Amino acid sequence: MSVSDYTETEGLPAADRTPYKPWSYDIASAKLYIPRLAAGEDRWFAAALSDDKGKAPSRLAVFAERPQHKRWEMVSVVDLDSPHLPDIALDHDGYATAVAADGNKHLAADANLLRTAVLDNFATGGTHTGTKVFTPTTASKRQIEVHDKTGTRYGDQGSTVFAGTDNRYKDAYALKTADGGALILFSHMHTQTDAVAHFGLQINPGKEDRAWLHDVPRTSITYTFVCNDAATVPTKGAPSRLIGYTCARTDASGPPVPSWSDRA
Repeated sequence: MSVSDYTETEGLPAADRTPYKPWSYDIASAKLYIPRLAAGEDRWFAAALSDDKGKAPSRLAVFAERPQHKRWEMVSVVDLDSPHLPDIALDHDGYATAVAADGNKHLAADANLLRTAVLDNFATGGTHTGTKVFTPTTASKRQIEVHDKTGTRYGDQGSTVFAGTDNRYKDAYALKTADGGALILFSHMHTQTDAVAHFGLQINPGKEDRAWLHDVPRTSITYTFVCNDAATVPTKGAPSRLIGYTCARTDASGPPVPSWSDRA
């Protein structure tokens, strides 16, 4: 996701690039959730972070140890829709409890089902799985709105279809919450394919597409997105809550219109 930001910026004319400004998280307001892990388990922790000094956390991040790289890395970061954080269960020493994110039969949903529901929000507006797994929240409504508005923006001149794609980022992290449920942080990938309705029409890439599409008109464009998601999941018998997600476009491709293909 970070690399794609750089790629997109490098495709812009110099005049359109936003100057880079160094930034940092406010350490004083950070809330760390460090699970007590057994020997040999992969080490990780979650952090609620704010960009602004003195402000409530606005992001949830996961940091994981990467022994092969001999460092810790931020492996996920999600923009939250509300500053009210989930109530994480802490032991008498202040440690959090890590629970299984996948295949956890004590929870109403695991990371795989949550991922399926998120993809359904984009692909169908939540018709099949999304609205069954999630209770309506700002985040889940926003995903459904992306499907509803983007899918009809071309009218009878074209179409937009969302779909899941092979997910390269299957790591998921879960912390026990005070109500016995869990906070689950996971990732997903999806595509958005825009296509013209008939011969003679074309899609002109925007300037933000230049890094991948080079201003060449296309008959269809498939965008790939990588996203980080966060959800609170109860025990059996209740829907989950999507509390935030963050997406980045990481690729774009599509066939040029015939006149450009002939020229090439």
